Amino acid sequence: MLAASQAEAQRPAPPHGTTTHWEGRQPHEIVGYLVFDPATVASRLPPTLRFITIGELATDGVPWAKRDLADAPSRQRWGISFLEIVRMDTFDIDGRSPHWPDHGAVALWFARVTPADSMVNLGAGVPLLVLDFWLPDSAYVREMRRKGYYARYGDARLTREANGTWRGSIRADGLRATATCTPTGPLSGGPASRGSQALFPPASSGLTSVVRIAFAGHRVQPCAEVASWTIRGAHPIARGVVLGASDFQFGYDLVGWVDKP
Repeated sequence: MLAASQAEAQRPAPPHGTTTHWEGRQPHEIVGYLVFDPATVASRLPPTLRFITIGELATDGVPWAKRDLADAPSRQRWGISFLEIVRMDTFDIDGRSPHWPDHGAVALWFARVTPADSMVNLGAGVPLLVLDFWLPDSAYVREMRRKGYYARYGDARLTREANGTWRGSIRADGLRATATCTPTGPLSGGPASRGSQALFPPASSGLTSVVRIAFAGHRVQPCAEVASWTIRGAHPIARGVVLGASDFQFGYDLVGWVDKP
């Protein structure tokens, strides 16, 4: 209860005068870390951005990137991303929530990016390119796109079994994916943890709104399963490689906004 009250006290707030308001509370999510060939998503990359690559992370001394290149040198120019299935107690945009089916969830695929021109400032938050964002409510997807935010229809689910294992699934155009996670091991983060992200829409969507996200109270626990994802289909995700064990993340609150024009 004390931890919950501390997280509540640090709940983030959007800047004054912003043009929209996203809100998410108390999520539970399975997060896998996926490397991919940029050629498979070339049409989604805006010309103002470039993907951060495994090669440059290895050059910077990041241990997992060095190990991956040692095992697969051909992946030097591959991008890095995360694939996530998340269910929240609350998710709404401007006060409106999706209609959730039983165990309904959001699924997303976000890639790390940086400015194509190193002199350009992208503003607050870790920059991420939204390669895909699925919701199981087609009417809500249409409303999001009408407001200028990228989303597609996809049937994502996340359930918790009696033994504590979480199971997620994604059924979307060209994609069938499942994930399993039994949270175990050391817990990191907590009420004092805070962060921010800047979500850029894919170039192929024709949308331009950058959603900035702030979150607080983030907790992370490793999944016991190493091979926790099964991914099939023609979607570019199916050509990527999930590296190592996934994480179970939970406990935080988030807000999102669009910069004031």
